[in-house]
Amino acid sequence: MALTLALLEGGSTFAAVCGMIFFWLRPVLLDWADVLAMLGQAVSVSLCCIVAFYYNDLYDLRIVRKFGDFASRLLQSFGVAFILLAGFYTAFPGTKLAGGPFVSSLLIIVGFLLPLRAISYVVMRSRPFIERVLILGASPLAQLINAEIEAQPHLRYAVVGVADDPTDFGEPRCGYPLLGPLKHLGKVIEEVRPQRIIVALVERRGRLPLSQLLEARMRGVVVEDGAAFYESLTGELAIESLTPSGLIFSKDFRKSNVDLAIGRGLSLLASVVALVSLAPLLCLIALAIKLDSLGPVLFVHDRVGLRGQRFKLLKFRTMHPVTAETSEWVLDNSHRITRVGKWLRKFRLDELPQFVNIVCGEMNLVGPRPHPASNFELFKERIPYYSLRSAVRPGITGWAQVRYGYANNLEEEIQKMRYDLYYIKHLSLRFDLRILFDTVKIVLFGRGSRAADAYRTQFLVRSDTR
Repeated sequence: MALTLALLEGGSTFAAVCGMIFFWLRPVLLDWADVLAMLGQAVSVSLCCIVAFYYNDLYDLRIVRKFGDFASRLLQSFGVAFILLAGFYTAFPGTKLAGGPFVSSLLIIVGFLLPLRAISYVVMRSRPFIERVLILGASPLAQLINAEIEAQPHLRYAVVGVADDPTDFGEPRCGYPLLGPLKHLGKVIEEVRPQRIIVALVERRGRLPLSQLLEARMRGVVVEDGAAFYESLTGELAIESLTPSGLIFSKDFRKSNVDLAIGRGLSLLASVVALVSLAPLLCLIALAIKLDSLGPVLFVHDRVGLRGQRFKLLKFRTMHPVTAETSEWVLDNSHRITRVGKWLRKFRLDELPQFVNIVCGEMNLVGPRPHPASNFELFKERIPYYSLRSAVRPGITGWAQVRYGYANNLEEEIQKMRYDLYYIKHLSLRFDLRILFDTVKIVLFGRGSRAADAYRTQFLVRSDTR
């Protein structure tokens, strides 16, 4: 849905700008050079608008859940678009658009986007467009799936009930009716007529009604594994539902050497360019740190990287030094953060020295964040499949960072592990680029990484207390 909106709104923005330019300047359009200039102007305005919309989360329907949220953010987005256009026109003055076509284009864009989004929100919540979902199993995974569906109405799913044997789990705690035992699945399907069946049973051997599921599948009902469905909803892996055999035989966890080589090459190139171009900024940060507090400029820490090898991670120091051993959790050290460190952390500038780690081959631009070596044994013992994190190089930024942020206890580290495994499973250049775009959003606006997932807390807590 979000991608469809982005394409539709991007195309309409481009069409509106082209139409207004032609309307205002049609007497002077004489040849192809004028047409190309018009297209360049339309591209510049459209591109700046779409980038501004993206970085104000207008396409993240987990955040912009209602039309009122969209309308308020749309005004902020145009402010960002004007700033981007000013910079674009400075770099490419030939693309500058005259006042009349520019103002008219904006009015047309606003006049189109507002009703389009209003219609979109109505469609997302209209019964004819909602897909009916039947859950097999009243397991903890089923409860998580129910909560996610409830928390993301833009996905257009509606749970019609749960089918399971009550002798195993009793009445489901997820708030949906128990429609019948598994042996009567055919009758349940006839009664509720689901369009999708999610299999979320804890134990399937001897319990899964294969013949009835096959019959439903032949009638056009989508039958999907619960763990895979949860993964598509959340962008994370349900660690509790993973099995060693499933990981061993999964093709997704086997990455080609070509993909790994491309990722490594791009990380190295970007790091060299960043170190050269950002050298003045690095010097200014180092000076600010020395003037603000006593202690070294850099914080050097033992971390665990590729294949479990240890290396020295470099960061700008953001805390007052201490002589005694301290906790590794961020929350336990918040009182030690310096004045400069507060701003460095907010905009993630304390991570810049890690470009040196990338050049040395210890890290990549994107990957799971490297954990402190002092926590390695604890995490390996307490977090399922933790050793899989060492299958790829750690990164300056990663999927867990942009979706969750810092962890302050073992439970939060386990949650981040879900995102890390999802990244390792789906590792690709396109995925890396998406993570980098989201990282830029966090850096530019200084927003916390958990903003996109804040909606989940209330629903998941509610499902636990039902």
